[in-house]
Amino acid sequence: MKFFIRTYGCQMNVRDSESVESILMDSGLEKADDEGSADIFIVNTCSVRGKAEDKAIGKLGVMAKAKRDGSGQILGVMGCMVQRMQDQVFKRVPDLDFAVGTHRFSRMPAVIEAVKVGTGPVLEAGDDNLIEELSGHTRVGMSAFINILFGCDRRCSFCIVPAVRGEERSRLGADVLEEVKAVAESGVREVTLLGQSVMSYGRKGGVWPDDYNSANGYTEPLPRLLEAVCAVDGIRRVRFTSGHPSGCTPELARAMAELTEVCEHMHLPLQSASDRILGSMKRGYKVEDYRAAVQCLRAAVPGIAVSTDIIVGFPSETEDDFEMTRKFMDDIGFDNAFIFKYSPRPSTSAEKMVDDVSAEEKMRRNKVLLEDQGKRSKAVNEGMVDRSFKVLAEGVSLRNAERWSGRTGTNRIVVFEPKDGLNKGDIVNVRIERAMAQTVYGVIE
Repeated sequence: MKFFIRTYGCQMNVRDSESVESILMDSGLEKADDEGSADIFIVNTCSVRGKAEDKAIGKLGVMAKAKRDGSGQILGVMGCMVQRMQDQVFKRVPDLDFAVGTHRFSRMPAVIEAVKVGTGPVLEAGDDNLIEELSGHTRVGMSAFINILFGCDRRCSFCIVPAVRGEERSRLGADVLEEVKAVAESGVREVTLLGQSVMSYGRKGGVWPDDYNSANGYTEPLPRLLEAVCAVDGIRRVRFTSGHPSGCTPELARAMAELTEVCEHMHLPLQSASDRILGSMKRGYKVEDYRAAVQCLRAAVPGIAVSTDIIVGFPSETEDDFEMTRKFMDDIGFDNAFIFKYSPRPSTSAEKMVDDVSAEEKMRRNKVLLEDQGKRSKAVNEGMVDRSFKVLAEGVSLRNAERWSGRTGTNRIVVFEPKDGLNKGDIVNVRIERAMAQTVYGVIE
């Protein structure tokens, strides 16, 4: 039988889907090229925003109709939405055959087998904090995601992640390194270390054997892990996400400056630049703490790119609060920003707050910040023209088969003409000739 997984949500969801693909292939199933040729169709869901859940349910509804019309597919759902809804997910999508939560992915083959013999619908979504070491990879390429931390203990008032992903826990450094070595041997040249609050790595859970020594004298868990990953043969670039201002320590900044494989880019969610709103969000820092974190990084790594997340329309956000955020974003000069309209989420403390900013006003604020950021991003890109940057070649450009694309260490997309002998994973010097808001164009020197 063939299966296909449609993934919604963050990079951790992409990694989860790949892990489940590996589990299913090990069980004897085959990965389909597209959803239409699959005997088993699975949707991996996100619950961070209501819109993400609506997309997943909409897709499941379309596939459920096809099933009723005779497609014969086994229909399943996995991930955060299952963990949140539990058995209620079967009421939202009555034709589902199975649902698997975030702590039970390893049970997927047994669940599918139960459905095949007529035991469905099946729910596997325990509420315990079971740790599954899922390290399989199926997508052969020059980049790979590696989980280093699961769950989150921060309890931001708007965030559903602790409810659906469980308590924070770190993976053993030795296990992370074994996974990195395995993907490097398969041809991967860039790894992204993932964690909901990645800078908390090592705060909870065993990290290193007692005899591990840092060649550069790092004592904090994340810098030590970065050092070890950078030393793996074949790994040429290392990224990590998502960050938190409290984790921007001088030692981490030093590691980013000293370890040449670590990319000069930090995704550091801000959410708001009003101290009052930050307090209501329970983010654990004030605006000036965030500014100090960015200054610490930029002092150690000149030219580092900083991207962020912003929520507009959080309960009680006034026009003054919004303008504080707008001005602060301009002061920091973010290279990129992801803007989201607030939506109440179940199992969060903000759910009890009055959602008093109208949908129209949220849309307006969202549009204003997007336009502002578009101008900033274009200005950053225009500043790259007539300069050379190291680019990791990723392969043929999606929009022009005669060109290749890749990324700089600052996470800028670069499109360029290939030269004979160029291979995926090569790092080349590209001189930028032209800039757009999201992409720059150049030639290999």
